[in-house]
Amino acid sequence: MLSAAEIRDRATHLKSTLPPHVRLIAVSKFMPAAAIRAAYEAGIRDFGESRVQEAASKRTELADLTDITWHLIGHLQTNKVRQALQLFNWIHTVDRWKLAERINAILRETDAPSPHCLLQVKLRPDPQKHGWERSELEAALPQLDALSHLRCCGLMTILPLGLPPAEQLQVFQELRAWGEELRTKPWQQLQWQEYSMGMTQDYPLAVQAGATMVRIGTAIFGDRQATLEIHHE
Repeated sequence: MLSAAEIRDRATHLKSTLPPHVRLIAVSKFMPAAAIRAAYEAGIRDFGESRVQEAASKRTELADLTDITWHLIGHLQTNKVRQALQLFNWIHTVDRWKLAERINAILRETDAPSPHCLLQVKLRPDPQKHGWERSELEAALPQLDALSHLRCCGLMTILPLGLPPAEQLQVFQELRAWGEELRTKPWQQLQWQEYSMGMTQDYPLAVQAGATMVRIGTAIFGDRQATLEIHHE
């Protein structure tokens, strides 16, 4: 695992390369709290976790860092929604109607403020990824707009593996163009200001296409697989 100094240097350099309007989310899943603290010392305030229980543990360890914004970037099971709503400021992975409905129902029941939510979409076939297909989401949008407690503010996507750079850019551009098209319609609840797209291997193309958020782990924390192997020993 990288040292705290290496993480700070990487985070500082990466922040300096991004436009000021692009939010850098440090993907800290599987990384120890000490690694998050090192990135925090470099000025990062947004951290992405994929598992509810892991995030709960880290929030406890890092309770003194009161200005961290926590992002759920992993698949959310409906039986974990109640806890996720207590832990996360952002949920990037609202990927199906059943989940959106469940989030709305719990928020209505508890009268709690909604986290910022993004609709996860697939613009290319990919059996390994969750997300709405475009036609599926277009059909569901009127129902989603009627969920008065769901604070939806944009779109998120993860590219299939193996796309050449030209097609990577094209997918990112399609996502941004679709969001801009949706902004022209008279929604009651749905908003389309945020575009969460791009990771370590493709974030420059995402920024070029209009990302407002990039989710970057390896470029900050190093090889996650190496960390997992350490944890398993």
